[in-house]
Formats: sequence, C-alpha cells, structure tokens
Amino acid sequence: MELAVQAALLLFGVFFLLLLLGVPISISIGISSLASVILVMPIDIVLFTAAQRMLGGINSFALLAVIFFIMSGSIMNNGGIALRLVNLAKLIAGRLPGSLAHTNVVGNMLFGSISGSAVASAAAIGSVMSPLQAKEGYNKGFSAAVNIASSPVGLLIPPSGVLILYSLTSGGTSISALFMAGYLPGILMGLAVMIVAYFIAKKNNYTVSEKVSIRDAIKVIFQAIPSLMLIVIVIGGIVAGIFTATEGAAIAVLYSLVLSLIYGNLTWSHVPKILKETIVMTGIVLFLVGASSIMSWAMAVTGLPSAISNALLSISDNPIIILLIMMFMLLVIGTFMDLTPAVLIFTPIFLPIAIQLGIDPVHFGIMLVFNLAIGVITPPVGSCLFIGCSVGNVPIEAVIKPLSKFFVVLVVTLLFVVYIPEISLALPRWLGLL
Repeated sequence: MELAVQAALLLFGVFFLLLLLGVPISISIGISSLASVILVMPIDIVLFTAAQRMLGGINSFALLAVIFFIMSGSIMNNGGIALRLVNLAKLIAGRLPGSLAHTNVVGNMLFGSISGSAVASAAAIGSVMSPLQAKEGYNKGFSAAVNIASSPVGLLIPPSGVLILYSLTSGGTSISALFMAGYLPGILMGLAVMIVAYFIAKKNNYTVSEKVSIRDAIKVIFQAIPSLMLIVIVIGGIVAGIFTATEGAAIAVLYSLVLSLIYGNLTWSHVPKILKETIVMTGIVLFLVGASSIMSWAMAVTGLPSAISNALLSISDNPIIILLIMMFMLLVIGTFMDLTPAVLIFTPIFLPIAIQLGIDPVHFGIMLVFNLAIGVITPPVGSCLFIGCSVGNVPIEAVIKPLSKFFVVLVVTLLFVVYIPEISLALPRWLGLL
C-alpha cells in the first residue's frame, strides 16, 4: 500500500506539474508513467517494456474505426451535410418559442449522431445557426451557449469514437451495446438543453419560425433522408452483426464522400484538406492511446487501481455515495483535461470499482462519457467552448453566465443517468445485446 501511495503521488504529481508547465498531455502521461514505474524496476527494463506497451496499445484493428470516423466527420463538415440537417431540425423544432435555439440543439443531435464529433458539431451547426440567430435579434451569448451546451450530444449518440476507445480501454465491452446504450442518455442531454432554452426564450420573447407548408416540409425531409440513412446503414449493420465497427466506419467514409460529392458542396480540391485534418487528429489520438497504455501498465505494476479502490470503499460501502464521489471527481477532471485522455486514463482506475459495486460496464461507460462530455463545454480547456465562441463571434466572458444554467441542468441529467441504469441499459437489453 505504501508503494502504491508513493507511485500515485509521483505519477499524478509529475503529470499535473508537466501540464501546468505547458507540456503536451501525451508527453506528460508518458514521462509521469515512467517516473512512477522506476520505483519498482530498473530503468532499462522500464524503457524496453514501455516501448512494447506503447506499440501494443495502438496495434488494434478496432482503433481503425476511430480513424475512419474522424475522416467521415471531416468529410461531413466540409460537404454541406450540416445545412440539410439544420433545415430538418428547423422543421422539427420550428414552432417552439426561441425556435432557432431549439433548431440549433436538434441540429447538433442530428449532425453529432452522424459525425460522432462534438467539435465538428459545434463548428458546423454553429456556423450555420449563429448568423440566423443574430439576424432575429437573439443575444449572442445565449446563442453561443445553446450551441456549446448541445454540441457534446454526438459523443453519446452513436457512432461515437469515444465509446469505441472506452470499449478498448475497458477490455472489450461490446461496442454494439455501448452504441445502443448511448441513444436515450444522448437524447435526454439534448432535451435538457432545450428545456433551459425554452424558458430563456419565453422570458426574452424570442421569435417562433414561420409555419412551413406541407410541400416545403416534404422537400426538406427528402433532402435530409440521404444523410440520415448513414445512421441506419452504419449503426444498423453493426448492431445486426452484418459488419464490425471498423467496417461500419469505413462504409461511413465512403457513403459521406459520395453523398457530399453528389450534393456538390465537396470537390476533389477539398480532399487534401480532409486528409490533413484526419492525419493530424489520428496522430493525436494514437499518441494518446500509446501513452495511456504506458500509464495503464504503470498503474497495474504499482497496484494503484487497487489502492484507489480500497481508499474509496473505506469511505463508504454504499454504491450511491461511491458513485457520487466518482462523478464529482470526473466532473472536476473534465474541466481541465480533454475527454479522450481522461477516458483512457481513468477507465482502468474507476471501472474495477464500478464492477465491484455491481455496475454493468456498459452503464458505467455511458455515465463516464456523459460526465466527461460536460467538461468539453467548460473552461479552462473546453474545446467546444472555444469553438462555439469562435463561430459565434462572441467573447468567452459573454457566454459563461448563460452557459452556467445549461451546466446545472446537464449535471442533474447526468445524475438521472447514473442512478437509473435502465436509461442506458433498456435499449441494448431489449435488442439482446446484454
């Protein structure tokens, strides 16, 4: 136990010190992991084994799915798919007070469910909706806050690259079950944002969109169907067992490329830009996965997960209390650490505790991703916060106050997902995936 305490202090102490010094997170993970393992074995063995672990961590066929979904999201972001989904979202939410705000939320739900990227949703939907809301007299801070708060929905509604990473890190939790488990929590997340937007819009007398004729409605639906078919083909094929998540991701790339070319918004001149975006993001993700593999090995060697588990369970044996502590810790972690490394680092620490408490790994994966997804909208490192402010042309200071209202409701929604397992497990259980 004493060794585990020393290793924990060294591991996280060096890690956070390096982060404060501005060292990239992947390098911080690797250096702090090596420093902790040197406590228990010679440095030459540490370096050799760490290299093996890093290579083994990225030598995974399932990781190709993440890469393909990154490419698919980049294609969609450049291919005009967002505009057609916004038109459909406007049709769905257009008669509510503050209809453009609700359109933004529904648009993020639709685009996020296709691209699987919170940042891509915030950029694509926000760039379309911000000018429209400004034209209708919406407060810029409120408009940006709605876009930022709803952009992480795609991290839960499949296909989600983060859920695939959780599956790998957790030791092979069913991707199909995780995908199906993400639907209801993702929809609840979007509805929570819409409820707050409704009351704010009602208070400020924001406009309701004009009624759309049946002819125009049918036209909008038909224009959006090809984009929505991507969800049916990819998710349906994965759940039905017709192809794997990796094969489904490759199909998503091909389908989105062909569709964007047909729409005419994407030309072959865009391909180098898309490839560059994909390569950069892939490099970041793979380096994170490799470095996190070293950290997982370091924690296993030093007995850190067991020590943390014993420490938490010594506080209380009540699952409600333990889950509350874990969720609070993850909320704090999510405010200063990006979602991907947080999933890779803290899954091996908290999942064994959750399993010991009798929590299904699928349910835990959803509550983990939901929790950390809230972090991408909060300062100081919230990626969606910065993207949303950029496309909304508004300073962060103007967004914090309206965004705080959405934050509170999202945390309440998270607690519902945490303490009512069936919100996550009902759909995969009904489909026979559990």
